[in-house]
Amino acid sequence: MRILVLEDEDSIRRMISALVQARGFEVVGAANGVKAVDEALTKAPDVAILDLMVPGAFDGFEVCRRLRQNHATARIPIIIISALDDDASRKKAMEAGATTYFVKPFSAIALLKELEAVKAGKPSPSQATKPTRS
Repeated sequence: MRILVLEDEDSIRRMISALVQARGFEVVGAANGVKAVDEALTKAPDVAILDLMVPGAFDGFEVCRRLRQNHATARIPIIIISALDDDASRKKAMEAGATTYFVKPFSAIALLKELEAVKAGKPSPSQATKPTRS
């Protein structure tokens, strides 16, 4: 399973990458939204993990919208991991097409459960309840 990770903080991107690679997933990292969209449209990932506040022309909200607008990426699960912990940001992310929303600091276990559910073709474990601090 190929996972796109959009995160501008190198240490967090490396941590997420190491975490999911240890489970056998392939990871493509991007530090800005334009690169993330380019990577996704070059070879569609199976899942996208997006930070919302990233530098450049496209923030995470815009990346999410663009992935939803493209035929090749329209149906992939999009997991948001953000420091934004307010209802307006959650709503905006979900309206842009996010599947799941985790708040930093996030639970590595919850993220791995989410990815395992995707891999198994099961419903998102986080969708059973309103997204909360994980």
